[in-house]
Amino acid sequence: MNHAFVAALAEAGHTAESLAGRIGVHPKTVARWANPGHIPQSRHRSTVAELLARDSDALWPDVVRRREPVWFRRWVDIEREAVTLRSFELAWVPGLLQTEAYARATLAGGVLRPDAVVEFAEARIARQAILTRDSGPLLIAVLDEAVLRRRVGDDRALMAAQLTRLLGHAETDSVQLHIVPVDAPSYPGLDGPFTIADMPDGSRVGHVDGPAQAQILDQASELVNLERRWERIRGEALPRGRSLDLLREAAASWT
Repeated sequence: MNHAFVAALAEAGHTAESLAGRIGVHPKTVARWANPGHIPQSRHRSTVAELLARDSDALWPDVVRRREPVWFRRWVDIEREAVTLRSFELAWVPGLLQTEAYARATLAGGVLRPDAVVEFAEARIARQAILTRDSGPLLIAVLDEAVLRRRVGDDRALMAAQLTRLLGHAETDSVQLHIVPVDAPSYPGLDGPFTIADMPDGSRVGHVDGPAQAQILDQASELVNLERRWERIRGEALPRGRSLDLLREAAASWT
């Protein structure tokens, strides 16, 4: 339990319900902040700290130690609070489902320094804890089949291990996996990867990857086209059972 947050809440005379009303979130969201690893989104964090008369770093010291890129931190906060994550990937296994070796290999292909590759890979793996929490989100991941076929790194064993890990995740209740087969005609997913987060208060937030920096969309008008793209992509993807069969075949091909 985050004892610092619980104590501050009591000393300020607030309950989860009253604090939620002041900042405009669901009381269940505030209740989750009492659990380790649950941190308010950056847009709420300073307001909560002010209402509780505490320094934000004292309430959530993990924020100070965060290792993911600064521009990505708002999305990590959103991931922690999400009820459902709907993710489409065109080129990579989603970060929440990667092995550390795969994560390092994907990051090393860019312009990062070796120490930054290690740091960001560790941060990516740490994010995966949300999938094993009792209150964690359901992850619905749709991948282009090319993700399973394209080698990452120099060692085929890396891909075999990654697809085995992916299969293990896909057979749990917290992950639902679908594959768009390679023989599918041109479809909206070719425009690039994205994720839609469904939040406890019923709102939705989109995350669209870009070549330099991702974009977060939180306006209803911005999300309309993203929702349409999602539905059309899902329409091209195989059902869960057939997707798992294809994943098993692809995993075996790397051994």
